[in-house]
Parts: sequence; C-alpha cells; structure tokens
Amino acid sequence: MVNLSWPLILTNLTMSLISATDVLMIGWLGAEDLAAASLGFNLCMLAAIFCMGLMTASAPMFASEFGRMHNSVRDVRRTFRQSFWVAVTIIIPIWLVLWQAEALLIQMGQKPELAAKAEIYVRVYMLSILPFMMLMVMRNFISALERPLWSLVIGIIGVLANILVNYALIFGNFGFPALGIMGAGIASIACNALMVMGMIIVLTSDKQFRRYRLFGNFWRADWARYRAVWSLGLPIAVSFGLEGGVFSIAVILMGWIDTLSVAAHAIALQIASISFMVPMGLAQAATVRVGLGHGRRDPAMIHRAGWTAFVLGTGFMTLMALSLWLFPVELASLFIDYDNPDAYAVLALAVDFLMLAAIFQIADGAQVVGAGMLRGLQDTRIPMVFAAFGYWVVGIGVGAGLAFWADWDGVGIWTGLASGLAVVAILMLTRWMMRDRLGLVPEPT
Repeated sequence: MVNLSWPLILTNLTMSLISATDVLMIGWLGAEDLAAASLGFNLCMLAAIFCMGLMTASAPMFASEFGRMHNSVRDVRRTFRQSFWVAVTIIIPIWLVLWQAEALLIQMGQKPELAAKAEIYVRVYMLSILPFMMLMVMRNFISALERPLWSLVIGIIGVLANILVNYALIFGNFGFPALGIMGAGIASIACNALMVMGMIIVLTSDKQFRRYRLFGNFWRADWARYRAVWSLGLPIAVSFGLEGGVFSIAVILMGWIDTLSVAAHAIALQIASISFMVPMGLAQAATVRVGLGHGRRDPAMIHRAGWTAFVLGTGFMTLMALSLWLFPVELASLFIDYDNPDAYAVLALAVDFLMLAAIFQIADGAQVVGAGMLRGLQDTRIPMVFAAFGYWVVGIGVGAGLAFWADWDGVGIWTGLASGLAVVAILMLTRWMMRDRLGLVPEPT
C-alpha cells in the first residue's frame, strides 16, 4: 500500500504546485489581475473537479478488470477508450457554460470589470480541462497496474514546464509577447498537453503498457461500457462537487461574519489542505488494491487492502492533528504579516480554527479513504447520498446554526465542517463493515 500510494501522493502535490505557480506569477501582475484570474480559475475548477470525479470511475474499473485476468487486455482497452469518449461528451456542455463566464460571475455579484477580465482567462484556460481529463484516465490505468511512478515523473515535468511557459507568456520573456492572464491560460493548455503527450509516449513505449494497445480501434464504440463509465462515474463526480461546494459556501459564510474571519479561515484551511494530500493518495491506492481484490473475488484481499489504507490514512491524520494541537501559533504565524495592524486578531482566530481543524483532519482522512475503499467495490451511489447529507445537511446546517444563531461565529462554521466530515466518515465506515451483508463483495471462486 505504501509503495503504491507515495507516488500518488507526490503526484497530487505536483498538481497543487502547478496551480500555486499560476497564482504566484499572476500575482506579480497586480491585485486586479490576480483577483480576475482567481475568479476565473475557481469557476473552472468547479467544472474540473466534477470532470475529475467522472474520470475517477476508470480506476476501479481498470483494477477489477486486471483482477479478473480473463479477457483483461480487451476489457481494459475498451474501458480506456470509452472513458475518453465520456470525456469528449461531457466537455462540450462544460465549454458552452464556461464560455459565458462574464455573465455567470456578474450573476454571482462580482464587479463587472473583474468579470470581464476573468472571462478572457476562462475562455483560454477551459480548453485545458479536456487534456486534464485524458491525463486522469491514463494515470488511473498505470496506477491500476501498480506502476504510478511514471505519473510522478510526468507531473514533475509538468510543474517545470508550467513555470517556464508562464514566465514566457505572462511577462513576455524569451522573445514571446506579454499576454498577461491570457498567457497563464495558454500555459495551462500547453502544460496539460505536454503531460498528455509524455504519458502517451510512456504507454506506447513501455513493454508492460504497450501490450494493451490502448489507442487501437479508438473509433469503435462499446455502448454498454460507455454507459458503465457514466453509471459509476456520475455519482463520484457529484460527490466531488458536493465536497468542493461546501468549502466554497463556508468562505461565503465567513464573509458574512467579517473580513478577519475570512483571512483566518483561509490560513487554517491552507494548513489542513496540505496534509490532506496523504489520505487522498492512500484513497486512490485503496481503490486500486480493493478493486484488484474485487476482480479476483478475494474477500481476504479486499479486507486487508481496505483496512490497511484506512489505518495508514487516519493514523497519519492523527499525527497531523497532534501537530495542530501542539503548535497552532507557530503554524499560523507562517501565514501572518506582523506589519499588518490586524495581524494579531487574525492570528487569534486562526489558532481557534486550528484547534477544530485537528478534529477536522482525522474525520477528513477517514471519510476520503473510506470513499476510496468503497469505490474499489464499485459502490458509488450510496456514498454520494452520504456526502450530500453529511456535507450539506450536517456540515452547513450545524455550521450556520452555531455561527449565526448560537453566536459562535467562525468557530461555529468550523464545528459544522468537522461534524459533517465526521458523519460522512462514520457512514462510509459502517457501509464498509457491512459490505458482505449488503452484497458488495462477490462470492469467492
């Protein structure tokens, strides 16, 4: 599990570094450009997260097909092909919606001048979502074969390429024109396209991957498998969207309290999100290992793989929780500018939030690994219901109630987030423990 998960964890970090690099370099243009690009990027990311969830369906399908062995080459190739077909299908309506970015942002109450500038960025950046989806499918394929190191290598190349192309196109270096935020969008397209080409080279040249002939007969339809990708992937996509949406709403609720709460919330969430990459990688590994056991009809392997990932994920997040409890001031201070007159007020709030973020960390690790374990059993619809209930009914309901009716302010919102994640974790774990009774585990052969 560790051998499979550590390259996945670092690959996830490279994807975070690519977006962080964009923010850093656009920030050098000035506050208005950064604000416009941030609005556009967040709009695109809502679509990208949904698409990522849809493509995640290929991971348990690949793993189960590898586990079955019988006709695995043919089945894997067809799943690969139909996942690409689904990507092309979903991207068309997404592009049509994102093309109207200015109107959407104005409807959300954003300033017209920022919305107009954000649309320039979105209309370019949105083209990078399709290669991103294709990259996800290829990464899922090599992860299911338990060879994820190539994903990390390609991810590192992507980070370096993104830095160079951003530097060239945003500021007009190396003889290129200075395109500002449009240059950042073009850089994202170039970066994702480069990583796709790199992955294609790997898949067509590495002996272990080449034998699957993944790009053969790419025009040939398999409608049953096409529907299977949609059936398995759509609940995952909705779950991802629900989780991303709840954190967007939390920022809005913080804004209703005061500006200092928003700043402190951003600090606490940034600290929490860094450690989240570890259980997220373990969840991806759990999907593969449980999926292999599912395909082999091996309940013992399913049991070992699931619980190993869960113990590693929650164990790591428990250590992170202890760090937040023991060193909240030191961690929050990394993000504080003490020359700002509000610095100490923000620090005090951030420390309060980090106390609750410690509980949040354990619950978040448990729920994401639990979801990965169930995905390995190709169980996605009921977990989607769990996500809707936990994030929105409990998380937002409890958070808003405590913040505004009990006058807990930002502490109430963080209490709600931690409560919602804990409920989702408990529901996921309960369903996992009932997997045999619910018929989620195939009978052993």
